[in-house]
Amino acid sequence: MVRIPDAEYSSRLERLVSFMNKKGLDAIYLNSNASFSYFVGYHYIATERPVAMLVRKNGDVYFFGPIMEKEHIRTQTKFVKDVFCYFDYPGEVHPMKRFAEWMKQLNLSKIGTESMVFYSSPWGYRGIDLRELLPNTTFELVKEDIYNMRIIKSEIEIQMIKESVKWGEVAHRHLQRLIKPGKYDWEVSAQASLIASKEMKRALGPDFKQTSSTLPAHAGMRGQVGEHSAYPHSLSIERPITKGDIVGTGASADVYGYHSELERNLFLGIPGEKAEKYHSIALEMQDAAIEAIKPGKKCSDVDKASRRIAKERGVENLLLHHTGHGMGLEGHEAPFLDIGDDTVLQPGMVMSVEPGLYLPSLGGFRHSDTIVVKEDGIEVLNRYPRDIDDLTIT
Repeated sequence: MVRIPDAEYSSRLERLVSFMNKKGLDAIYLNSNASFSYFVGYHYIATERPVAMLVRKNGDVYFFGPIMEKEHIRTQTKFVKDVFCYFDYPGEVHPMKRFAEWMKQLNLSKIGTESMVFYSSPWGYRGIDLRELLPNTTFELVKEDIYNMRIIKSEIEIQMIKESVKWGEVAHRHLQRLIKPGKYDWEVSAQASLIASKEMKRALGPDFKQTSSTLPAHAGMRGQVGEHSAYPHSLSIERPITKGDIVGTGASADVYGYHSELERNLFLGIPGEKAEKYHSIALEMQDAAIEAIKPGKKCSDVDKASRRIAKERGVENLLLHHTGHGMGLEGHEAPFLDIGDDTVLQPGMVMSVEPGLYLPSLGGFRHSDTIVVKEDGIEVLNRYPRDIDDLTIT
């Protein structure tokens, strides 16, 4: 059965406790969804209602948040010792004042925190600085230390990402099969994602839990149709798909919060000579990047290898982004395959490799695959075809 065992969360909490003891901290204040998921397997829909988890140096975990989560959190994790709740935001008493009261009860003097903002939200939340409410408590920023714990993936995490790759590819196969002239990109995406998600749920069984309210498997185009495929982050296109379009696609699946990345450019009809040329160069760039990924090498070396091909082929002016990024519980994570990132690649890092070329009016050419850095090189997790014949829809 595909799941994250309790022993994995216990191990992560033990690492956190070890870090606290090393730094002389009484507790760590977590306020990011990725950290909630990573350390205890809890997933929160972030709104204006502030939420936090406090992990003490003895390993006890306390939840601070709205009362609507009081029972809900118990269905997700067994690692929370106690739950402290306020009714709603802003309330008669601001939730941060409640947080300060609860922290006083726990008798803490030195706390590591992911953020000195303590909670942030685009939904209208206005906070109070906990340092003002707890003047006798010392707060130390440990954001990078916490984040770095997630960069090297465990075997369990890699298993989840491999499962994500598997179902992302299933969704993409349905997407490619369903793409037809006259259909809208969102129409095809909805159909393919629904079919793949039903297949995924049947295969993983009734005990498989989603960590979001969206479909667990997804494939789509996000408006990257025809001329809009030249926009790497297109949002939509007003017209339906037509014959002759180059279509930029993407697919993934959410497996207990873990993600992967599969991207391809598809051709609606036999591509012309110009399209074949840029498709071929994009593949050369990706191959060069993959070849450059080795333990001990720098992330910047990988981006340079891809850029070198672009320069040799005279298309450096068509680059709009770096070669790739880390991933895991978030779609984009550090480190980045970027000319300015000198992070040393290590076994257990999971990355996307996705150099692209973008020509206004013609379209975009990008293939993204998920890779794992291994002791002796890398493992490319995606097996989806990249050649023109397999990516042409006739």
